[in-house]
Order: sequence, then C-alpha cells, then structure tokens
Amino acid sequence: MPQRPDEPPTPQAGRHASSDAPVRSGLPVGHAAAGGPASPPKAEGGGEGAESSEGAAFWGGDDGDGGGRPRKKRWPRVLIAIGVFVVLVVAGIGGLIWQRQSSYNGNIHRIQGVMPSGKRPGPNIAGTENWLLVGSDSRADVGTTGDGGGKLWKPGQQRTDTIMLMHLPADRKKAYIISFPRDSYVQIPGYGKQKINAAFSFGGPKLLIETLENLTGIRIDHYGAIDFEGFKSMTDALGGVTVDIRQSVYDPARKKQWNAGRQKLNGEEALLFVRQRYNLPNGDFDRIKRQQAFLGALAKQAADGGTISNPLKLDRFLSAFTKSISVDSSESAGDLRSLALSLRHLRVGDVTFLTAPYKGTGMRNKQSVVFLDPAKAKALFEAVKTAGMPQYVQKYGGGHGIGTVS
Repeated sequence: MPQRPDEPPTPQAGRHASSDAPVRSGLPVGHAAAGGPASPPKAEGGGEGAESSEGAAFWGGDDGDGGGRPRKKRWPRVLIAIGVFVVLVVAGIGGLIWQRQSSYNGNIHRIQGVMPSGKRPGPNIAGTENWLLVGSDSRADVGTTGDGGGKLWKPGQQRTDTIMLMHLPADRKKAYIISFPRDSYVQIPGYGKQKINAAFSFGGPKLLIETLENLTGIRIDHYGAIDFEGFKSMTDALGGVTVDIRQSVYDPARKKQWNAGRQKLNGEEALLFVRQRYNLPNGDFDRIKRQQAFLGALAKQAADGGTISNPLKLDRFLSAFTKSISVDSSESAGDLRSLALSLRHLRVGDVTFLTAPYKGTGMRNKQSVVFLDPAKAKALFEAVKTAGMPQYVQKYGGGHGIGTVS
C-alpha cells in the first residue's frame, strides 16, 4: 500500500534497526530489557568487520552491544591501585626512617654546660664549622660516653687520649682533622703550663675547649666525645675493619704481637690497636697515626662494605655509633641531621689528617712532654680561621696517608 508523505517509513523485513533506534528502559535496542546485553551481531563471512569487532573488544573499544560504544577501560584503575600501593610503601618506609631517626637521636648523650663563657675568639667564617673531638682514656668496664651511664667526666680520673680539631669548610667538599699530641706542653687557664690532656682532668670538656681556643685562636663551635668502647662496638657492627701495618711490632704492655701486612680487626683487636703506645718506632706520634688510620678505615668500611645498601647492617652500625658518642647540648636532632646531609658526598679521600706542628720532645716536671712549633702552628691555625686550608695544604703538604701505619 502506498504511504502517505506525512507518515514515517515502515521498516522492511530482513533489515536491521538503524543506529537511531529508540531506547527502552534506559537501554539501547539490542539489550534485553531486564536481562543484560544481547549477543552482538557478527559480520558475515568473518571478514574485516569481524576482525575489527574482536580487536575492539580486546583493547576495550567495544562493550559487546554491537553499537560501537567504548568498553570502560580497566588499566587506569590498575595504575591507580599501583600508585596507592607505592604511596603506602613510601609512607611506611618514611615512618620507619622517622622512627629510627628518633631512636638514633635518643641514643646520643648530650652534655650540658660544655661551651666556655666569657672572652672567646670571634665567630668563624660564615658557613664553616669547627668541632673538638676527643676520646676518653678511661679504662672503665663500660663506656663513659653515649649511653655508657654515669658522668662523662670525673675530676682527676680521666684524661683525653685523643684530641682532634675537625674543620669543615662552608662547601663541605673537604674535611680537615688536626690531631694534638696529648703530651703537648701548653698553657692551661688557671693551672699554668701543663700537658694538654690534663685540662680535661682538671676541668672537663669546658676547660679543654678553653685551652684549645686560647692556644689556637680558633672558636670551637661544637664538642663530640667517644669512649674506646665505642670503637669496639662500631667495629663489630661492621663485621671488622681492615688496617695495613707497615712493620711487625710487639706491644709489651698488652703482650700483643702485630705482624706486618693487612689485617682485619674485630672490636677487641681494634681497641688494642688504637691504644698501643709503647714500643712504636715514634712513640705517641705513631699512635696518633694509628688512630687516624683506624678512623679512616672505619669510615671506608662503613661506606664501601655494603653497609649503606644493607638496612640491617646500617642500623646496627648507626645504633652502635649513636650509643657511643656524646655531644654538646646545643646540637639538636635537626642540627645533626643537617650536618649528616651536608657531608653525604664526602669520601674518605676528601678527609685530610694532620698533626699540630711540633719541634720535639723533652722533660718538664719529670714528665715527658711535646713542644709545639709556634711559628708553624700559627700558620696552620690561621688557615683554619680564615678558611684557607686548601692553600695551606698545597703549600705545606696534606699530612699523612692513612692506609699504612707502624
């Protein structure tokens, strides 16, 4: 029957509904009204239409309704899940690091009233920092610094076996450590001329700092102390430290034979190594070199021995280190963290070890003493005060190597 012009066309048998088919119950034609999607139509003959349909389904371009509507993509949800997991892991690691930092900071013993009052040298060059580092020669069964318990200093019972001035330039690309022989004959405020290590016995850290500042004209910014027991625990935490001994030598005080060559020391052996004073070719000066060599070897082992890449080993070492040291009370956890970060690129080869210039030894008040060289020492101290250590080392030499000792 012919149609009227104003009537809509009637679909003919055998034809598919057009893409403009009406939507029933919110679903396009081709979906069951209440039972989900109907089967998608297949292109006849398995030709190009079939291949396109299968490819679209695989990549999420067709949700199977035959209408070409894109499938909801799942991979963004996978990435989001991975991202959330990473954030949680990072947050967990951050929490662990914070917890351990808090623990390390709690290990460190802080000493009140260390820095002198009254007249002192003027401020150092901006950005530079000077630390007085000492080692106690107490022979107590437990450490006298860090968490060793008790007071760090007991009048008349302790002297400083190791006295070092550590100078850090503003750029932190180098470090300079100057050792002072413990028998250096110097002026101690209120006590006259004495061996420098007696200052610690007379008046503790404060008097020692005052003595060093009067001697050098250098302002000491901070103070750090470690007991010999600290060397022992740190050495064991690293699994031993290797030193190179130039010549065989016997220690009569502790009945210990040291054979020439490379030797890996455990904690107890490290104590014997840094303590030996008798029968060394150059006496106390060789002991200074031993202490410097050991510190260099300890730092190298910590950096190169897989410690940093091994969380458990690193934790053992940092725990042993922080339990073994004491610092002045002005050093907060943030200050120490900033100092560590500023030195993170420093390598053992960037540290220069020197000994305060001396003229020789002699006797005073029936004691063997060391006479410092005023003229040469003045040049060294001036280089520290004016941040001129690179020029000083270039002119006078870089001190001793730390790999091989007597």
